[in-house]
Amino acid sequence: MTERQIRLFGDPVLKTVSDPIDAVDDGVRALVDDLIDSVRPPGRAGVAAAQIGVNLRAFSYNVDGEIGYMLNPVIVELSGEPEAMEEGCLSVPGLWFSTMRYPFARATGIDLDGNAIEVSGTGVMAQALQHETDHLNGMLYLDRLDKPTRREAMKQVRESDWF
Repeated sequence: MTERQIRLFGDPVLKTVSDPIDAVDDGVRALVDDLIDSVRPPGRAGVAAAQIGVNLRAFSYNVDGEIGYMLNPVIVELSGEPEAMEEGCLSVPGLWFSTMRYPFARATGIDLDGNAIEVSGTGVMAQALQHETDHLNGMLYLDRLDKPTRREAMKQVRESDWF
């Protein structure tokens, strides 16, 4: 159980579609422990396995004091009119941009025992479910920005001290 270093924009793992988890073994259990430890610090709403360099479909979340995880998550419902929400990403530190997200999201997946689980919510939970699932599909929130905003975001990335 370790808080893992977050991979930053430019790391190829962040643009790679994550593989499904075929079997829950000790490696997957250790991954979940690391995901939970990595999402605990204040200000973190979610961490996808790709963000800690693991190409598997898993993420953790920390929203309103509720900490959990999902394996093989699938967004099964998005509802409401998409709205602009301020969004940032641990893999793009210090940058926040208005991103269109659905106000409600519901995802299904499995837990470490192979049982079906469902997580749903509005607000930050809906945003986190969409954001973390995007990571597992090799997508960053910057990819969802309109062209002028994305151009500005990329300029800020290039000028950042971490890039």
